[in-house]
Amino acid sequence: MTAFYTILLLIASNVFMTFAWYGHLKLQSTGFFTSATPLIFVILLSWGIAFFEYCLQVPANRIGFDGNGGPFNLMQLKIIQEVITLMVFVIFSAIAFHMQLRWNHIVACVLLIGAVYFVFGFK
Repeated sequence: MTAFYTILLLIASNVFMTFAWYGHLKLQSTGFFTSATPLIFVILLSWGIAFFEYCLQVPANRIGFDGNGGPFNLMQLKIIQEVITLMVFVIFSAIAFHMQLRWNHIVACVLLIGAVYFVFGFK
């Protein structure tokens, strides 16, 4: 069950992270921001969103880490987080920016699956 909670927290944290890093671009395209909006305002808004990312990311890593009794070693946690980050980003970019999934994106996803296999498959 710890693995499930770890992955769930990582997914939620990456949703916040994606919005913190890229959400302001979508807000600009909707007119909420303009190119004249002071950068410091955009940075502070992003930091405010990123605060919630850290509130989820830190507990996910603490409960998931095998040094704290969790099921994952440090390398496994990082690979899981990177795969989740990219999957959340693909969904976000498809929905918010109507980006098309191309062949090279699919190849990248296959390579990520390979990374997961190599991190978890060999002891």
